Amino acid sequence: MSRVGVMVLGPAGAGKSTFCNSIITHMQNVGRRAHIVNLDPAAEPNKYEFTVDIRDLISLEDVMEEMDLGPNGALIYCFEYLLQNLDWLDEELGDYNDEYLIFDCPGQIELYTHVPVLPNIVRHLQGQLNFSLCATYLLEAPFVIDSSKFFSGALSAMSAMILLELPHINILSKIDMVKDEYSRKRLKRFLNPDSSLLLQTADADTNPRFHKLNQAIAGLVDDFGMVQFLPLEAKNDDSVSTIISYIDDVTQWAEGQEPKEPNDEVEIEEM
Repeated sequence: MSRVGVMVLGPAGAGKSTFCNSIITHMQNVGRRAHIVNLDPAAEPNKYEFTVDIRDLISLEDVMEEMDLGPNGALIYCFEYLLQNLDWLDEELGDYNDEYLIFDCPGQIELYTHVPVLPNIVRHLQGQLNFSLCATYLLEAPFVIDSSKFFSGALSAMSAMILLELPHINILSKIDMVKDEYSRKRLKRFLNPDSSLLLQTADADTNPRFHKLNQAIAGLVDDFGMVQFLPLEAKNDDSVSTIISYIDDVTQWAEGQEPKEPNDEVEIEEM
């Protein structure tokens, strides 16, 4: 059996670390073992300690101080340093052969949207360490329920999907913050997006000179045809369990599960 890992991706503030902690809590409740692998050289542990921590190799604060770099440049330097020292990562991951590893990634999305740093790490995990990996990409619901912002988030998710070349699950996080304000029907427009409907809203909210651009972006999202989202309430165990079941399917953790089709809808709880 190959080793199983899930890459937790998304912009800063999307709830990645909270999602990682929710996975650990759920795993403990059902008797499964899971560990957080922190790949953010600026992160501090929250509810659960990191089992593997990149800061034991290199930290953002040290690089900024010693190299006189800003935070983004220092982050790129940290990951380039990690790529030069993958034997450290191999050694740290060596004792976790049959356990579930959660890779908590930084919120600087350029690392996995157009800079080939994280893709190289992914290829190493797959090729050298025999990992079966899945990528989860989080966008926060309060941000993307604005149609124009939704298209922006969808494009970043698509970019990560293409660059990483991994089974990919998009997640709309913090759904509990908006489900009392917006109808179930409106929220479903973002979970299973109809680009033509969202385009109408985006056109109504933007200057007419941007309408052709809106149409081009909506057409791209529609043509790609793979941008759908699962709703996440991090404090709702059923919500977390549903997402983990999708991860298990694509990583083949539980081979006896019925595979889910991409169009299977996940219902949002009654508002």
